[in-house]
Amino acid sequence: MSNSLKIFAGTSGKKLAEKIVDYLDIPLGDSTIKYFSDGESWVKYNENIRGCDVFIIQSTNSPSDNLMELLIMIDAARRASAKRITAVIPYFGYARQDRKDQPRVAITAKLVANLIATAGADRVLTMDLHASQIQGFFDIPLDHLYSAPILVDYFRNRGIEDLVVLSPDIGGVKIARAYAKRLHVPLAIADKRRPAPNIAEMMKLIGTVENKNILIIDDIVDTAGTMIQAGEAAFQEGAKGAYAGCTHPILSGNAIERLKKSKFTEIVVTDTIPLIKNKMTDKIKVISVASLFGNAIQRIHNEESISILFD
Repeated sequence: MSNSLKIFAGTSGKKLAEKIVDYLDIPLGDSTIKYFSDGESWVKYNENIRGCDVFIIQSTNSPSDNLMELLIMIDAARRASAKRITAVIPYFGYARQDRKDQPRVAITAKLVANLIATAGADRVLTMDLHASQIQGFFDIPLDHLYSAPILVDYFRNRGIEDLVVLSPDIGGVKIARAYAKRLHVPLAIADKRRPAPNIAEMMKLIGTVENKNILIIDDIVDTAGTMIQAGEAAFQEGAKGAYAGCTHPILSGNAIERLKKSKFTEIVVTDTIPLIKNKMTDKIKVISVASLFGNAIQRIHNEESISILFD
């Protein structure tokens, strides 16, 4: 039992966790999560985890409820004498609040990092943080995975002709350039300004998209406003088709209605966030990152480097 690998899932991490344990060919840990009538969470591990290497899989979306559930699961594991606790957070909520860009606002990403460490997590495993500097907000080790290997392989095998990778904003240029390099295609940039949260106003495109199929790469698709406006700007410049690849499909508000009406041929997302039926459309294709997380978990458990996953 000592140092045994145990994987447990919170409510928002169960579907991905089931794929991860199938990939690793181990059983999913037995735990119970209940709620009081007022919404208060209650957690119990139904098996002995004393001295075990415990991984708790939970995306923090909708951020508040699932974050609290994750903290309670970490605390319960710590009190059950787990040897090491790793919080596996495929989608890290509150990552967009990573700096004090206005007077009298919170740096909530740092607050959440403190909460996770205080609850008793020994390390964190996450994917495609909205801002890379959040890694430095944690006082415990953090391993940062990237969905690029999965998405690049998909679009490479898709064989889209006349492809151009389009960054939806200046902040996404670095990741878009990495995709363009690995796909061996040109890069274009959408220059925009954002007058308010979740409201994006496109300005102009940098690069050539005329008679090209564009591929918009982003870490998050929330209201889909940025993606759709970038696509519309590309069509105005003569693009003939539009695709998108995003890691975290938040899809809040009227995002689905927007995507249905858009000219996008396909929007490819990963399963870091479970999609319910009313957030699905024929244009959305979900690909799994279970193998990436499975390999990372196995390597962390064996005290091996995970950087080799991205070489």
